[in-house]
Amino acid sequence: MTLANRITMGRMGLSLAIFVFIITHTLWAEVGALVLLTIASISDGVDGAIARRTGTTTPFGAIADPFADKLLIMSVFLSFASLKELEIPIWAIFLILLRELTISTLRVLAALNGVVMKAERAGKIKTTIQLTSAFIILVLLILNIWSRSQPLPWVLAYCGALARPAAWWLTVATAFFTVISGLIYLYHHRELIYASWSDQAQKRSD
Repeated sequence: MTLANRITMGRMGLSLAIFVFIITHTLWAEVGALVLLTIASISDGVDGAIARRTGTTTPFGAIADPFADKLLIMSVFLSFASLKELEIPIWAIFLILLRELTISTLRVLAALNGVVMKAERAGKIKTTIQLTSAFIILVLLILNIWSRSQPLPWVLAYCGALARPAAWWLTVATAFFTVISGLIYLYHHRELIYASWSDQAQKRSD
């Protein structure tokens, strides 16, 4: 296994740890989740850079890297949804999950047809929005928990009080941009979808 693939696999493991830390819902657990989320986010760019510089790009990495990104995002937002105080809208989480599963299926479909789906600008913007929202919600959650245990400067206490409404709006906005990016992916690969629906693929295999 290449170094880049090891980093990708490590990001999958961090996703599980982040999920557990967030649902533990203590101050230090949330701080730990923030640290791990930072490491995981940095590793997202590191593994790709290493693979390109060392010429060790692999079919496994092409599939596993975007899967690791999706696993990271879903672990964070699903853990947020489990915290009643945030009141994360489940329908928004469902839309995010639906989009990610749809595009993952499209990647598998492309691979079956010998096509490698490269990352698009819309997808990169979507990932940036998702991670930014996750960071903001997690920081506000930490301030909210911290303010309940001891007095904080009014600015920090006020930010902590915004955890619930901010989490709602950020999740909805994230779901919106996530769905839009998914529609863009489907539009750009519509010929592949049309071909898979027709008998062309069967004729090629025969």
